[in-house]
Amino acid sequence: MSSIKLNLTMRILIGMILGILVGRFFSLFVSEQTDTLINLGLFELSIKAFFIDGLFHIGGQIFVISLKMLVVPLVFVSLVCGTCSLNDSAKIGRLGLKSVALYLCTTAIAIALALSIANLISPGEGAALSTDASFEAQAAPSFADVIIGMFPSNPIQAMATGNMLQIIVFSIIFGISMAMAGEAGQKLAITFNQLNEVILKMVGILMNLAPYGVFCLLAKLFAFLELSEVLKLGKYFFTLLAVLAIHAFLTYPIIFKLFTRLSPITFLTKMKDTALFAFSTSSSNATMPVTLNTVTKKMGADNSIASFTVPLGATINMDGTAIMQGVATVFIAQVYAIDLSMSDYLAVLLTATLASIGTAGVPGVGLIMLAMVFQQVGLPVEGIALILGVDRLLDMTRTAVNVTGDAMVTCVVAKSEKALDKKVFNDASAC
Repeated sequence: MSSIKLNLTMRILIGMILGILVGRFFSLFVSEQTDTLINLGLFELSIKAFFIDGLFHIGGQIFVISLKMLVVPLVFVSLVCGTCSLNDSAKIGRLGLKSVALYLCTTAIAIALALSIANLISPGEGAALSTDASFEAQAAPSFADVIIGMFPSNPIQAMATGNMLQIIVFSIIFGISMAMAGEAGQKLAITFNQLNEVILKMVGILMNLAPYGVFCLLAKLFAFLELSEVLKLGKYFFTLLAVLAIHAFLTYPIIFKLFTRLSPITFLTKMKDTALFAFSTSSSNATMPVTLNTVTKKMGADNSIASFTVPLGATINMDGTAIMQGVATVFIAQVYAIDLSMSDYLAVLLTATLASIGTAGVPGVGLIMLAMVFQQVGLPVEGIALILGVDRLLDMTRTAVNVTGDAMVTCVVAKSEKALDKKVFNDASAC
């Protein structure tokens, strides 16, 4: 069993490396001038269009769409199963308080780390960048609107549009109602548990197809990625990567060890497949089926806990985005030669932490949150345009950090509720 899992990890890594190499090959050696046309009889097609806009684009999108296809049924079914199995109704409120508190705590630590390290390195000093860029910020919803928007007027529409907060609320209410419905609810619970097993099998099928999807996604990305942008923003780019690495490999393991007394090395080892999925898809929601599978099957967290904390984390846990906001704030302030006071930095810390929940589930949430932070401390919102060139690559890393945080909080909450199987967690064959 261990060798199969190891082979899957290696296959994903090989797919990533080959995708990057193939993408760079097309970027460097197949330009508009050197592109060769393929004669298909009725029409001619360029090699670049055939592979990048054709095969790679189709393969990558099918992979991501297939993962997203499972998100709504998996969250709904697993959360209903978990909720209806809870004997103590007060436990749901406890889970909510613990989860939100931990997510907010890790986000606050993330932004504090980012501000501290960015000020130490000073990535914006001496950066020769044009400051006449333009960026139009979207308006952020009010906190009241977000709270009201959590409750679906039409749960079918919520599922059709993938509104995760509304799906979570409806699933919890549905699960509680099943638990209160007596024999009828128990019969329905058997069906939901069977559905949950079938969906998890579908997750397993997609995991085995992951190397091909990862290859296609990265081949297309690196075919169009301008490395000159990375070099131009090198200090910002590597500062952000460093803070993300510190948060993933230091902050999370310390919190994990402190609250669970289990090995953080084992935790990180069992997260490798999920982190690779997150890196390649750049979407916490798309990676959610894999994250749920990892924390329940590999780490031993009970589904009644994981089915609540993982979807919630994928929606409101913005540690990676918070780190980007902290580094970007310092970077843009230095580029525009604007001095920020300690009270400004505290405002950034508070705004970014609360905004992670206040803008939960909103499309383009990262940029909306960054615009809110900039406006809070008087930085020009146009400065966001300066960092967009390298944001796609950084977003992949941020997503890997976010899903690691989702899994860590799930294990901590499960352990506090005595719902974490240590034998499963310590089982090396479950890696």
